[in-house]
Amino acid sequence: MRMEENRALAPLTTMGIGGAARWFVEASSERDLVEAFAWARERGVEIFVLGGGSNLLVADRGFDGLVVRIALKGMEADTGVYRVAAGEEWDGFVSRAVTDGCAGVECLAGIPGTVGGTPVQNVGAYGQEVAETIERVRVLDRATLEFHELAAAECGFAYRESIFNTTARERFVATRVDYRLRPGGAANLRYADVQRVFAGVAEPGLSQVAAAVREIRRGKGMLLVTGDADCRSAGSFFRNPVLASEKFHALTERLGAEPPHYSAGGTGRVKLPAAWLIEQAGFAKGFTLGQVGISSRHTLALVNRGGGTAREMMALRDRIVAEVEARFGVRLEMEPVTLGF
Repeated sequence: MRMEENRALAPLTTMGIGGAARWFVEASSERDLVEAFAWARERGVEIFVLGGGSNLLVADRGFDGLVVRIALKGMEADTGVYRVAAGEEWDGFVSRAVTDGCAGVECLAGIPGTVGGTPVQNVGAYGQEVAETIERVRVLDRATLEFHELAAAECGFAYRESIFNTTARERFVATRVDYRLRPGGAANLRYADVQRVFAGVAEPGLSQVAAAVREIRRGKGMLLVTGDADCRSAGSFFRNPVLASEKFHALTERLGAEPPHYSAGGTGRVKLPAAWLIEQAGFAKGFTLGQVGISSRHTLALVNRGGGTAREMMALRDRIVAEVEARFGVRLEMEPVTLGF
């Protein structure tokens, strides 16, 4: 285990914002991970686990603790079951699965970050969620420093949620995720954007769908492309709010017409597009506040335009949240994790 001091964190995040970590370790094995937690425990040092940095906003002052970056590598496949180390790049795994002809994650192509982060927020896009394919998650219990394997049913998956970001947020660290995919399965075409691309095409292949999703993401500034200013973001900064049916009806009465919405997974609740709420509250694509702003191509992405600070980003967040709540009575929740605030 190699310990570093005052390691800059901004270059390790897609936002490119924030200060340094007082201590920093890159864990390339489970042993490294255990040693790092033991080191921090002996010294009473706060610890933060970092994956790909694609869903993280670091405070300008940095973090006065130990950051452990998950760098475990390895991928095994057996009849549609993929056992993938937490430090593997997510999009690399998607490409492997698509090449192997295994369906289940093709619409999640182009999402930045690492495999270990996917069960935390139940990552989803374009009609798929990882909860549909996750079979089990191997974790380190931070309290006992022992490893366990949790079945999918134990992970509490819901829309953008799991036990890893709710009830057990500070307990488990994922070291491996097992996905059960469908060898020879058909591509997912549930999402409208994807359906439009393949209108008139009977059965597009997995590679075609994955490529189309990447192009859709590129068009929205949601694909990491060197030199593209709209890419200095954490992807969708706000969750699509989910309302109980009675609250949705009350909102409809308030507006005098139904706002755009869709079913929240057959729960009787209704999901509203956060992008529509933000735009209707007066924030257009390209809106700027200091050195941060809204992407010129996607309303949900808050971007660092170069030299932006965490203070500016949080001020923009607060302004958007306040205006949306005043206009619609709906409070937006941010998706990225914060560190050092």
